[in-house]
Amino acid sequence: MLVYPRGCHYRNIFGWQACGLDTVATGWCNNRSMNARAPVKEELSIAGPAGQIEALLEAPRDSQGTSVGVVCHPHPLHQGTMMNKVVHTIARALNDLGMPAVRFNFRGVGASEGKYADGIGETGDLLAVVRWVTETYPTAKLWLAGFSFGALVSYRAALETDTDQLISIAPPVDRLKGLASAQPICPWLIIQGDADDVVSCDEVVAWVNELHPGPELIVFPGAGHFFHGQLIQLRAALVDSLS
Repeated sequence: MLVYPRGCHYRNIFGWQACGLDTVATGWCNNRSMNARAPVKEELSIAGPAGQIEALLEAPRDSQGTSVGVVCHPHPLHQGTMMNKVVHTIARALNDLGMPAVRFNFRGVGASEGKYADGIGETGDLLAVVRWVTETYPTAKLWLAGFSFGALVSYRAALETDTDQLISIAPPVDRLKGLASAQPICPWLIIQGDADDVVSCDEVVAWVNELHPGPELIVFPGAGHFFHGQLIQLRAALVDSLS
């Protein structure tokens, strides 16, 4: 794994040992272990701009609710749902960090009402879920996360909300470039596989280097778009980087 720290135009490169992880093989963090206890789950139906939104709240049993994460799934027209393995991994990492996580289906997916709306309507869906979170946890800090298409939607929402942390996994850089005139002011972590056949790693690195101050970028050698065989390492990297 290569880590490109936030705010450095000339980016230093560190290995797994230098950023606090044991090895790629184990994927465990030195400073915080993964939570072996299953979170408490609650199925939700949240009012959204196109109808009801199907959602799932998962909270650690010892959570204080000081921060809450919302996780967005990949493209609805390409079998993306809130049950996607990368989305599940992000939610578990947020639970490991002690916070509740909300996953939800965009309009037209699963039991969520409505039809696909090219990312614009889906941003409205996310903002509706954010409103539910802020009403339910009025004093909590908001974290937004997304994988692939979900990274685009969460990026857009971070520009419109008081977001404390943004997490983007395999962001669709070709679409994000058009939004680069505005940049979230919150801390921002991007994780990208260098063997991704959907999102070009080289284009992500080049785009990040054009941003100022820019996000922290972590590159996973050998990881494809869906991080097959590296989900444990992905979870560990999220926990270690965000602790």
